[in-house]
Amino acid sequence: MTGLQKTVGLCLGFIAIVVGLFVYSVVRTPVLSEEALREQGVFILPRPRELSPFTLQTHTGESFTVADLEGRWTFAFFGFTHCPDICPTTMAVMGQARRSLGGDAFQGLLISVDPERDTAELLGDYVTAFAPDFIGVRGDIPAVAGLAEQVNVAFGKVPLVGDDGSVDPDSYLVDHSANIVIFNPRGHYHGFIKYPQQADTITAAFQSLAANF
Repeated sequence: MTGLQKTVGLCLGFIAIVVGLFVYSVVRTPVLSEEALREQGVFILPRPRELSPFTLQTHTGESFTVADLEGRWTFAFFGFTHCPDICPTTMAVMGQARRSLGGDAFQGLLISVDPERDTAELLGDYVTAFAPDFIGVRGDIPAVAGLAEQVNVAFGKVPLVGDDGSVDPDSYLVDHSANIVIFNPRGHYHGFIKYPQQADTITAAFQSLAANF
């Protein structure tokens, strides 16, 4: 091999290394520290909180318990299908994040805070519009409130007042916390993402938590 051939070979090898490092920097999974996540509105508990037992139902009629939170990351939102703005906005960005990650990624839940109106069928149609494998979860008010309290979520019915000042008991909204609740693969309450959320924030949270867990 001549000196020229050696020089060309070394140059080609150097170029291959540079290209490889560039490709890696583009495609690698970004892992953010807890401080960096906090700057984006993602708050991780100092110590994940084990949940007390609960039993709810999915929109397909199956039982949903702590065991159904185990084995994968779960991002859950407490909301309702008649919600005019916050719920559809949050579910939409969760769906966007889920699609960008591909595969099975995280488990997405909408836990209904309005079980009186959110039938299983209505809940199923609603959540699967945002992602085909998202799950709607419902139960009676005490059961939902019991889980909500464990993850620092509050909600309450707010009757609507008509133009004449009268209150229609069948016409109401539900005030509720707007954080996305994060459950880790052990089924523990791990943290939350403050409202308003962005799809990129949800994606970064999942990738960083999954890489460090």
